[in-house]
Amino acid sequence: MLDRKTMTAQRPVLSATAEADVPHKKAFGAYLRSGDDDGLRHLEIEGKALNASVSAEGGYLVDPQTSSTISGVLRDASSIRAIANVVAVEATAYDVLVDHNDFEHGWATEAATATETGTPQIERISIPLHELSALPKASQRLLDDSAFDVESWLATRIGDKFARAEGGAFITGDGIDKPTGFLSYATVDNDSWTWGALGYVATGAAGDFSATEPADAVVDLVYSLGARYRAHASFVMNSKTAGAVRKMKDADGRFLWSDGLAAGEPARLMGYPVLIAEDMPDIAADSTAIAFGDFGAGYTIAERPDLRILRDPFSAKPHVLFYATKRIGGDVSDFAAIKLLKFAVS
Repeated sequence: MLDRKTMTAQRPVLSATAEADVPHKKAFGAYLRSGDDDGLRHLEIEGKALNASVSAEGGYLVDPQTSSTISGVLRDASSIRAIANVVAVEATAYDVLVDHNDFEHGWATEAATATETGTPQIERISIPLHELSALPKASQRLLDDSAFDVESWLATRIGDKFARAEGGAFITGDGIDKPTGFLSYATVDNDSWTWGALGYVATGAAGDFSATEPADAVVDLVYSLGARYRAHASFVMNSKTAGAVRKMKDADGRFLWSDGLAAGEPARLMGYPVLIAEDMPDIAADSTAIAFGDFGAGYTIAERPDLRILRDPFSAKPHVLFYATKRIGGDVSDFAAIKLLKFAVS
């Protein structure tokens, strides 16, 4: 009987929140429910990035627990964020210094004079931060209900909106008031690849894989990437493309695709993990529906760690709007680390 009582979910769980965080959570909850900001105005909590200071726009930074929930939703979403390099910044832009030329070298002898070798060029890539926003709403009657977990609801809605918005921007964003997606850059045949463009491998058929050897294009794509990048490389494609690739077999009749063996383990194609991102284009003539690369080196996401909430009870009466904003940017940081599969003859 004791074992059964222990296993049931009816017993209250022990609080995992430190006592110092409780006033902040209560003050933020009061602001969301009724707009009472006195608790936030006079609250002082030490923290590296999060605090309860009042902004010039009248908004407030979310409490650490809600912010962590939103960040968790963004990380768990099928987004480039899961495999890219994510950095936190406290400025309006993030600069990446890239050395994409190797040092030249020469062979020296004991008596001969050493000759000067060429020096690589350092290039600066600046990633500006843009403002991402969400505007969920709830009725005041629902907010007045003390049984309603307003913080969790808000975190879920904001996290879902942000995940969908940034997921598309990291892939196809044009860089105007949004991050620059890696598919927005020019593409060239990988044999003539130069810095500033993404190299591609052609399937040999317009809008489809080759009719005779469809898997050869995937193999060529993998080995078009440099060896130093392949160790941490991943495939990126949408569900429709994954359905076509899922059927591919090698010469011995074995599937190239293998499903994850454990919960949370990604599927693998030729031994490399596959990220399903629905914002990738479908298979069509001249489309680049599959990307392969080390996105930790090839794509950088810069974001400010704070997320701001502004409560608006006037614009949509009897509902209350919650205007959430976050500053984030993204851009390609290494053009050699990402390759594309183009569904074209050449």
